[in-house]
Amino acid sequence: MTDVRMFDVPGPIDIMWCPGCGNFPILDAVKKALAELDLTPQDVLICSGIGQAAKLNHYVNTHFLHGLHGRSISNATGAKAANPKLVVLDVGGDGDRYAEGGNHIIHTIRRNPDITALVHDNRVYGLTKGQASPTSPMGYISPTTPKGVASLPLNPIALAVSLDASFVAQAFAGDIEETKEILKKAISHKGFSFVNIFQPCVTFNKINTYQWFKENTYYLGDDYDASDRKMALEKAFETNKLPLGVIYVNNRKTFEESLAAYENSDKPLYDRDISWDKLTKTFERFV
Repeated sequence: MTDVRMFDVPGPIDIMWCPGCGNFPILDAVKKALAELDLTPQDVLICSGIGQAAKLNHYVNTHFLHGLHGRSISNATGAKAANPKLVVLDVGGDGDRYAEGGNHIIHTIRRNPDITALVHDNRVYGLTKGQASPTSPMGYISPTTPKGVASLPLNPIALAVSLDASFVAQAFAGDIEETKEILKKAISHKGFSFVNIFQPCVTFNKINTYQWFKENTYYLGDDYDASDRKMALEKAFETNKLPLGVIYVNNRKTFEESLAAYENSDKPLYDRDISWDKLTKTFERFV
């Protein structure tokens, strides 16, 4: 097993999260998962967009790439296509992924690239002072909804299962060990792995606290069949208590496996020789 300290960023760093933020235990869970999977910093790329959750890759000693707000999942898809041997994670918050990036995550699920998407779901915009997000409950009071949210909250698990996502799971930041195990399964899965992580925002969301999530979630038992899509949808719509664990698994062909570039060779695109004649002819078409 890799020493987890290899994933610590060297030197003193100024972490921008508030004390007690749910992003801290997620950071710990990510590092532990990577180490226990015996990966090295050179093996991993973490992509992110904009937001507090999207700062996670600043604090992990791996390759990292920032994309546009809500759109870094496209960067992650492209990186995996260029180098299928790379372990690729994409990180963002509920605003970044479900608002600005809503269209992108839908079509990424359809494509099924072999990447892992982590969504830190704190039900607010934590970077820009606590505005309502797509997962804020109806009636939620925020700076942008002083009379309460009037829109129905997005159900990310139902969305992912209805689109037949390859791997769907839900975790709670307060349970580091359980979240780590879920992340290990997600990263090890071949195909698009989607993990919604309940992440308390201690500064702006005084409703969905650590205690609230403790009291309003439960873990799926060993007898649960994650291959049963109908059951997964039933779990997605539960409201009394929210399910945690691997909710749905559907093994299907990945995006990289469907690319013509890999039909006769598994050599990464970045490591191939450039055909300058073909490239020149392509450019000449636009002159």
